[in-house]
Amino acid sequence: MKVLDEKTGLARAAANLSAEELVQAALGRKEGVLAANGALRVSTGKYTGRSPKDKYIVMEPSVKDHIEWGGVNQPISSQRFERLYRKAKAYMNSRELFVFDGFAGTDPDYRLPIRVVNEYAWHNLFVRQLFVRPTEEELAVHEPAFTVIALPGLQADPAEDGTRSETFIVVSFEKRIVLIGGTEYAGEMKKSIFSVLNYLLPFRGVLPMHCSANIGKEGDAALFFGLSGTGKTTLSADPDRRLIGDDEHGWSERGIFNFEGGCYAKCIGLTEEKEPQIWQAIREGAVLENVTLDAEGNADYADGSVTENTRAAYPIDFIPQAVLTGQGGHPEVILFLTADASGVLPPISRLSKEQAIYHFLSGYTSKLAGTERGVTQPEAVFSTCFGAPFLPHSPQVYARMLGEKLERHGTRVYLVNTGWSGGPYGVGRRMDLKHTRAMVTAAIDGTIEQASFRPDPVFGLACPDAVPGVPAEVLQPRETWSDPAAYDTKAAELAERFARNFEAFRGIGEDIRGAGPQLKR
Repeated sequence: MKVLDEKTGLARAAANLSAEELVQAALGRKEGVLAANGALRVSTGKYTGRSPKDKYIVMEPSVKDHIEWGGVNQPISSQRFERLYRKAKAYMNSRELFVFDGFAGTDPDYRLPIRVVNEYAWHNLFVRQLFVRPTEEELAVHEPAFTVIALPGLQADPAEDGTRSETFIVVSFEKRIVLIGGTEYAGEMKKSIFSVLNYLLPFRGVLPMHCSANIGKEGDAALFFGLSGTGKTTLSADPDRRLIGDDEHGWSERGIFNFEGGCYAKCIGLTEEKEPQIWQAIREGAVLENVTLDAEGNADYADGSVTENTRAAYPIDFIPQAVLTGQGGHPEVILFLTADASGVLPPISRLSKEQAIYHFLSGYTSKLAGTERGVTQPEAVFSTCFGAPFLPHSPQVYARMLGEKLERHGTRVYLVNTGWSGGPYGVGRRMDLKHTRAMVTAAIDGTIEQASFRPDPVFGLACPDAVPGVPAEVLQPRETWSDPAAYDTKAAELAERFARNFEAFRGIGEDIRGAGPQLKR
């Protein structure tokens, strides 16, 4: 075991082990088993999704006036943070730990040097594969600007610690520490650093984005915004384009860059035929979360009995032809992905700049089962900027930055419904992936612009009358319903929900406010 420097306060820690060493450590500690494909299969225990209601930001003088405090950004006092930090240090003193030093961000000018301290070997493998791995030269001079301490076995006492439950994710911007306890779900580490970047980067003129990104042969970059389960990973893993990243990016004055060095793909329903790149990436060195294995160790991706939120984590170089620099130019196309469980939004529509900002602020989708604790079937939600749980600033900060960049670079924006067609969830069916891929391809290569567009009578979205490879009736959602009157009722309900949600945004210009659905009073 390597003894780390005094700054960490760690006496027994294995630092910066290889993937192979971490797999062997996890197996030796009985933290997981090997699947037939070579991936390490693990369980996240009681919690198979994030715990957003257990996330806190320390109320500190330097951040007090910059945070949008409320249900997403819950304050916790410095005294309570220090109490939890003392508990964490005492807990770590008697345990073997694993440490990863690396970066969040592939652009050297904007990357954040991080250190992650883990109680579990498999958690350390997870962060090693998900964050940006340093070169030997970079590691030799690495100084962390933020430290994540993840201790699943350390539980909070709500009465003493002021938390909601035994689980806690606490960010201190002044101490530059994230404390995580009471949960084995590895995604908390990834998303806590994303939240940190969402706070820090706007001060430097960089728009942080919850999106995937890829690039074509001509260097044309595309972004895919959307919440978990809407298709960011699936649609950006295009064999005809090169993947930049699958979930988190920044948009600077130079272009876009990945925050991560790996991918965290949903596995439920995964097949080699539909998603060959992801299928082939799940191999030795990858982590499989909560995936059922059969007697021979083969993964059963159709089995959601543990959770619908089954996941695979792997380094981005497991994807053929991935952009290993993690960088690209300014995006020519942006696609907002929404899994509409009501089945009324068009499968694809073109947005004006005002509509783009409206739908960016709205962030409508249906939260899919398993992504968060307690979600067992799709729930209609409005997640601002397609990433509300990770936004410390006011949503208008991010929306203003997006509008400026769209104006400056002439980026085209489309809304893509990857949800239901022919009826709501339980009646209709999920959009055919091959149809969605055809629409996305047409948007990116510009052939969709050869169609005639007409405005949707309820949502005001410009809908094409033809897309190569997509039946014409699919493009008009009302025509896919057996009962048009039922469609009208459901569409009116969703339009009303958009309007009610947007009432929360004050100080928004009438040009943006008027870009939403037109209600019939």
